[in-house]
Amino acid sequence: MPEFRQNQATKEWVILAPDRGRRPDEFSREQKKREPLPSYQEGCPFCVGNEAETEQAVYTYPETGNWQVRVVPNKYAALKADLSTTRTRVGSFLAAKGFGIAEVVIEHSRHDTTIGVMEVDEVANVLGAYRERHFKIRDNDKINLITIFRNHGPRAGTSLEHPHSQIIATPIIPPHVRYPLEQAVMHYDEHGSCVYCDMVSEEIRQGERIIVDSDNFVAFCPFAARSPFESRIYPKRHMASFISTSDDEVSELAWVLREVLGKLRHGLGDPDYNYVIRSSPIGDEDTRHLHWYMVIIPKISIPAGFEIGSGIYINTVAPEESAAFLRMITEGR
Repeated sequence: MPEFRQNQATKEWVILAPDRGRRPDEFSREQKKREPLPSYQEGCPFCVGNEAETEQAVYTYPETGNWQVRVVPNKYAALKADLSTTRTRVGSFLAAKGFGIAEVVIEHSRHDTTIGVMEVDEVANVLGAYRERHFKIRDNDKINLITIFRNHGPRAGTSLEHPHSQIIATPIIPPHVRYPLEQAVMHYDEHGSCVYCDMVSEEIRQGERIIVDSDNFVAFCPFAARSPFESRIYPKRHMASFISTSDDEVSELAWVLREVLGKLRHGLGDPDYNYVIRSSPIGDEDTRHLHWYMVIIPKISIPAGFEIGSGIYINTVAPEESAAFLRMITEGR
């Protein structure tokens, strides 16, 4: 039976229509088997020995010896850091120069690995690089929003196989980011609590959509998931910004993230996916109404005309079923 569900934080609606979908284990059969990759790929700008093919690194871990993580300016960035942020009128329209900061996080020296199969400390190195660059970039007074994201596979928008993610910082906070912030303020004004803390507490209480539960983090398929196997990771303690995560929490988050991506990889046949860290805008790092989190979206469904026209997504796999399937995945990554 189809059902409307509302996202508690954003007030967006989704439609669950499981009668139109397939069983979770059927998705893995549709994934094209990826060809094994070499540990080193000649011509890959991110491989060891090819460092001259990228811009000079702005962050390297460790600082001496063989590097494990490098962060470099995006050589083909859509935005440029040397432009003005002044907004101008073009008739009645508004425009601005394409100012922004765009960086690539090269996650490992090996060409043939990925987050879901790395060692936990290697994943922690990547998350640590995210945090350090977030700290540094926010010092630029032109920046208002920092977005950290990973595209895995062609359907997710990546063109290079070498494991990497990206950081893009902009002076503009777009409406689809601003609107949930406004809803969070309204919830706090009405209830005196963070809507995301409330949502996490309710997901833990109900329990049926939980994927992984650790001391300080919880991963689940949300009640109003927009697509099959959409997964989210939230810190249990209130933190508006990702940069508030402690060293110990970064290590724990690394384990949770690897577990979730490993389950998706093994259970769904290594699907293409996007993940995004949604963190507070610059200047709102200590607010009581915001809460940072990670969202992971496997690319196993395509929004069609109704979704594009209405903004209401149709999810053909109930999040309870998605979570139950992923919890059962216990084999190696």
